[in-house]
Amino acid sequence: MKYLKHSHRYGLSLMKNEDEFIHLWEDITTALDTISEEDIINYYNQHCANSMSISKAINNLIKERLLQRGWNKESPIFQATKYRNKRWRLDFAKDKISIEVAFNHGEAIAWNLLKPVMASELNHIEKAIQTKVGVLITATKDMKKQGAFDGACGEYEKVLRYLTPMNDILTVPMVIIGLKAPQTFRVKKHKINGKNIGVIERFTDLKL
Repeated sequence: MKYLKHSHRYGLSLMKNEDEFIHLWEDITTALDTISEEDIINYYNQHCANSMSISKAINNLIKERLLQRGWNKESPIFQATKYRNKRWRLDFAKDKISIEVAFNHGEAIAWNLLKPVMASELNHIEKAIQTKVGVLITATKDMKKQGAFDGACGEYEKVLRYLTPMNDILTVPMVIIGLKAPQTFRVKKHKINGKNIGVIERFTDLKL
């Protein structure tokens, strides 16, 4: 996959240059770089037949790649049992890095940005993880459109607009990653038996 990168509080510089983060950043970029558009098409056709967008396919492919590299999924931020449900978990974590893959509603952008902060800052509730750099992976506006994502999904460009007003709150260094639209296909909405279903349309086929 192709993607954009935005650095908040020198997050990208830390990931690329500090010894404790370099191998973790390589994990993340390798996971994304090795997901081909053909991988997305095949996963979507095999496992997401009743889905509208390719968001589930991409999410699960990222999960497969990261788990292969020893990342932990659904890592709790806090030790206390009452704070170990999904709302208080990070999508992925390894060593001092936490990752959120955010294809959910735009209203959740602030929460997605705050979770790495809670995982990094001191808290009166005992922590289960200590983050030094957070990574947020989301879809660009073009990916949303071409991949048939829900229109209410919070896109990369909107996430970046949150960073300035929340700057004093978002104290942890972060890297925001925006997944770019596919170059070889799109998802077209079709109504089948009264339900909207996404169908892969390859650009080569459209030219015939």
